[in-house]
Amino acid sequence: MTNSALPRERLTQELQKPADQVDLAKAALYLAQEDYPDLDIAAHLALLDRMAETLRPRLPQETYPLKIIRAINQYLFDELNFRGNTVDYYDPRNSFLNEVLTRQVGIPITLSLVYLELAKRIGFPMAGVGMPGHFLIRPTVEDMAVFVDPFNRGEILFEQDCRDRFHQMFGDSARLHFRHLEQITPTAFLTRMLTNLKMIYLQQRDVPKALEAINRILLIYPEAVSEWRDRGLIYYQQGQLDEARLDLERYLYERPDASDAFEIRRVIAQIERVQDDP
Repeated sequence: MTNSALPRERLTQELQKPADQVDLAKAALYLAQEDYPDLDIAAHLALLDRMAETLRPRLPQETYPLKIIRAINQYLFDELNFRGNTVDYYDPRNSFLNEVLTRQVGIPITLSLVYLELAKRIGFPMAGVGMPGHFLIRPTVEDMAVFVDPFNRGEILFEQDCRDRFHQMFGDSARLHFRHLEQITPTAFLTRMLTNLKMIYLQQRDVPKALEAINRILLIYPEAVSEWRDRGLIYYQQGQLDEARLDLERYLYERPDASDAFEIRRVIAQIERVQDDP
């Protein structure tokens, strides 16, 4: 079995569990293990356990959610100095849980993961929120309609704050749908982590690693139709025409009326002309 096969097998096995039983930290570490073959997963999980044990005596006696959030914030951001990496946001290390735990810096989704894992260990129910452009988390306590931004030191937001931030990123005409503020599944969480990595690697022109990120996305979420398109276009640019044609035809089969269908059909026609030349 190859070095990447075993972590991928463990990752898919973890994600086959019911969503509420998936160990998200373990799954994220399996994801990282491809890039860090010597990664000690048990040691990093034990680190999260120790962090939670240290946090527990700092919790307020009252179980009011905002007071618990304040205690987590003080521990994670004031005492341990976890912070958003504003200096080098697109450093790939920001997307790997092991690196974030070691360096205490990350991007919104990985800092959210650390926060979620601490909350889980102290019995405070929280969930990830896949708002476009900026990942958040929220308590899942009934009637608790607040959001937490771990990238900004655990800032507490209300729904209107989220809408204002969304419009700042995408313009006043952009529409934030209700589903964007709902709890996401573990598979969607990891897919977003991998999508971040894919975009970083493409910006760095690291095609092999971008392809590996896409392959892992499709492994855990085959319904990510746009990934078939993106992988097909990369294959085309790399001269892997058979693979490119297969992926692009699959994309059009699933999305015949896609906004870019005309351009994709032109690429396929170009592949056909090249392959038909004697």
